[in-house]
Amino acid sequence: MFAHKIKTYAFVGPSGTGKSYRAQMVANERGISYIIDDGLLISGNEVLAGISAKKAPTKIETVRNALFTDPEKRKEVQKVIKKNKPDSILILGTSDGMVEKIAENLELPPISEKIYINDVATEEEMQTARRIRVTQGKHVIPVPTFAIKKDFSGYLLDPLQIFKSMGKGKAPYISEKSIIRPTFSYMGNFEISDNVFKQIIEYVAQTIKEVYKVSRTIVKKHEGYNDGIYIYIEVIIEYGFPINETMKNLKKKIIKEIENLTAMNVLNMEIIVKGVHYEPEKNK
Repeated sequence: MFAHKIKTYAFVGPSGTGKSYRAQMVANERGISYIIDDGLLISGNEVLAGISAKKAPTKIETVRNALFTDPEKRKEVQKVIKKNKPDSILILGTSDGMVEKIAENLELPPISEKIYINDVATEEEMQTARRIRVTQGKHVIPVPTFAIKKDFSGYLLDPLQIFKSMGKGKAPYISEKSIIRPTFSYMGNFEISDNVFKQIIEYVAQTIKEVYKVSRTIVKKHEGYNDGIYIYIEVIIEYGFPINETMKNLKKKIIKEIENLTAMNVLNMEIIVKGVHYEPEKNK
């Protein structure tokens, strides 16, 4: 499949024992710059290709995403590997069979070395990681929150910063990872009513003096590869203020508030000015 030579490594351990948390450490120690973790191809602080198995709605779909059984998703990852020509790749998996299957499906060379979670973590650390996974539904992705936010609409994201040492005499650096908490995994499926979005929009509009009122709001949800919502708003603005500047400010504030409060991505927002409110000064 690949014209250039790639050395394939594997990092193996049961689900929830801290593999993603330690993936970059294991990769850095061996000079590996590319990681395959739960359906994602990662390099440094960037997700290059793939769809995370951690956002799959069912256990079966999670396994399929992690193994790259979907031809289109598999081709996307293979295309990026072929283009970037990495010298080595670290595959994360829950068993020897899983990492071997991933390598086979992506047509990578046979795995040359396997590292196991118990080689780099104590029994106590693995038990703690497992307890957090089971009780809180927290998963770690070895990239910063900003790199995956748009791919996890509706998920609760927390940044995790870890100080790491570069060795004796060298200054430590911060490695940022992301904790995702897919709500279905620890408190059942959830649904946010359209009325919630409308109330947030109306509240934000009330904080902007240039906006008289929101006269109409339509919210449409989109589920699939790019989850999120589409928003259509009609507003009445106060007379005497610049329209373009007012609409840009309103749009920016609404998007920020919705994404912060609901963790949903605003895919597109259209604002139409339907009128101007003018109240003449009363005679004194």
